[in-house]
Amino acid sequence: MKILHFLKRNKDRWWALPLIVPVVLLPVFSMVNTYTQLGDGIVTLYYLPLSFLLALMSFFGLEAIPGIVLSLFFRYASSVGLFETCAGILHFLVPLVLSWGGYRVFAPRRNMTAYGDVRLMAQRLFWQAFCPATLFLVLFQFAVYLGVYESRQSLAGLNPLNIRTLINYQALLVSGLTGVPLCYLLIRLIRHPRYIKGLISQIRAQIDKKVTLVEFLLWTMVLAVLLSLLLVPMNENSSIFSTNYTLSLLMPVMLWGAMRFGYKLMSIIWTPVLLLAIHYFYHYIPLRPGYDIQLAITSSSYLVFSFVVIYMSMLATRQRAINIRSRRLALLDPVVHMPNLRALSRALAKTPWSALCLLRIPELEVLGRNYGVLLRIQYKQQLAQWINDTLQPDECVYHLTGCDLAVRLNSESHQQRIDTLDAHIKQFRFVWDGMPLQPQVGVSYCYVRSPVNHLYLVLGELGVIADLSLSTNHPENLQQRGAVHLQRSLKDKVAMMNRLQTALEQNAFTLMVQPVRGLRGDCYHEVLLRMPDENGILLSPEQFLPVAQEFGLSSRVDLWVLERTLSFLSRHRERLPGQRFAIKLAPSTVCRAQFPLDVSRLLAKYSVEAWQLIFEVTETSTCCNAELAVQTLRQLQKMGVRIAIDDFGTGYASYARLKSVDADILKIDGSFIRNIVSNSLDYQIVASICHLARMKKMLVVAEYVETEEIRSAVLALGIDYVQGCLIGEPVELESLAEAETPQVSA
Repeated sequence: MKILHFLKRNKDRWWALPLIVPVVLLPVFSMVNTYTQLGDGIVTLYYLPLSFLLALMSFFGLEAIPGIVLSLFFRYASSVGLFETCAGILHFLVPLVLSWGGYRVFAPRRNMTAYGDVRLMAQRLFWQAFCPATLFLVLFQFAVYLGVYESRQSLAGLNPLNIRTLINYQALLVSGLTGVPLCYLLIRLIRHPRYIKGLISQIRAQIDKKVTLVEFLLWTMVLAVLLSLLLVPMNENSSIFSTNYTLSLLMPVMLWGAMRFGYKLMSIIWTPVLLLAIHYFYHYIPLRPGYDIQLAITSSSYLVFSFVVIYMSMLATRQRAINIRSRRLALLDPVVHMPNLRALSRALAKTPWSALCLLRIPELEVLGRNYGVLLRIQYKQQLAQWINDTLQPDECVYHLTGCDLAVRLNSESHQQRIDTLDAHIKQFRFVWDGMPLQPQVGVSYCYVRSPVNHLYLVLGELGVIADLSLSTNHPENLQQRGAVHLQRSLKDKVAMMNRLQTALEQNAFTLMVQPVRGLRGDCYHEVLLRMPDENGILLSPEQFLPVAQEFGLSSRVDLWVLERTLSFLSRHRERLPGQRFAIKLAPSTVCRAQFPLDVSRLLAKYSVEAWQLIFEVTETSTCCNAELAVQTLRQLQKMGVRIAIDDFGTGYASYARLKSVDADILKIDGSFIRNIVSNSLDYQIVASICHLARMKKMLVVAEYVETEEIRSAVLALGIDYVQGCLIGEPVELESLAEAETPQVSA
């Protein structure tokens, strides 16, 4: 065992494989050389020893030089003298060392010989084909000219620029182009036989995924037929397919393979095919006048065909790799590095039935704002890794925008597995800067069948159910919670949002007003907003304002109402002098720091006094940003606008909130006024509200005054203003200007 371990550890030393491999294989590779008689001399059509020794140096580096020297000595010492043997060794070493050194300098981190990397292809073509072939031929011609190679005078003519030199040069080029990668591969397999598994894996990865076994067998058959026709000896009955015309037909067949099968496989197949075609060249090149020209043209075809096949296979392989990488990146979120929604849709399409889960972590949004987006990224990554430990191989966690994740599970026993998944998620702990964090995770799920055509709607429905899961603290099933109702509700919301946007763009809203009459005879009007539906029927604010608030349109609606009201006052200032209007504001409008500037701009535009406006805000309006809301209301009051608290008594901690708000008017919610005569508790509540308002020096308005009994009761309590059907029904805003007698207002 110690001996085997010693050999394995030192197999790359100069006295091990670098010494044994060239001594054993150089005679074998020399048998592949192809020579032919041309005139009174000999030319080379393929010369492999130079390529083999260059591949050896590329693999082992300078450790290979002793083995190269020894193998060359054994090969030539028995047939030529010692001087010529030493000259031959030097003849090999000079181009080998210079080419290897140049390649290492210009591509130091790429010591491979395959041409599959387009960025290094030019370097490899130059240093592994052009440079060694050129140096080897120039040194050979120079040595023959000096009379060093007496035994090889037939390989060189008196004129170095003759056709024989051209054929020899082309043979060296094509040998370097095809022989170096093949020899390198063989050396690698000898050194590490298990590399065959990696090679097969690389070949499979480079083959086009659309290639079938039938196509590969058909291509192999066509190649075998053409090669058989090419290698059939010529005679007087031979057809054109027994000539070098068939060599030209090999080109499109090899290009077919290059485009479909990738570089690795084609480089392995093309070199043996080329060696066969070159070794039996005399079967398709007849010995006739012009034989030397025909031989030179065919030799150049070997070179050109080799380059085109290698280059096209490399381009096709690279293009497929780029396409595969692009498709993979399209299915991966670039920030979180997790499969995205497109990957989820693809996975659902591949599986007939799936259980789709949505995980919602709303606290992650708050944590992300306080600690940065990196916390949210790492939390999702670590939670996904935690969940993946319990999933089957074909199941996965998918990244969704915001604070959501999705999980696709197989349909078998999904109910039990989801409960197990929920328990596993509850055990997850996320540590950030030394702090353990455990945000609550809402889990919703449903059973889906491929194809899922409306995945976005399904995820939206799951999001609503996930919010419910946060309150129940266990997974919620979408099917059991009424998916049809949620779908209809979502569609109705989207349709209402579209109608809102259309009404804003086309000024399709209708403004109504209802009088609010004071005990002293003064009066102002509350502006009520209505929106027509597709049939022209006016919708009440309760039907569309919640949708406007949800989709962020409330502020635009409020500004539209304000501008139309001020425009009305400007147009009818002479007929309605001193007219006042109360406009209800949404919470999002009150929390806009820009709103007082918008009010000031519109008042100046329409030349309306600030005291003619009363802004009604609900006590819950200050919940979105209490400090900003109070600041906004104070700025409006400084301008001269009056502030009214609307629907007082229905919100949370109404009395406590009233202490921090300096309003001018307090409107008691109609739910208390409606039963003030029949319910003593409501009477006492209204009485306490009136007492509190007097302490704050606020005027009090009673809503829903519908009978004389209610009116008498609120008057007895000292309420300043009354509003309701008894006082006046809502009418269109323009009808105020059409009245014969102007409204008295103070």
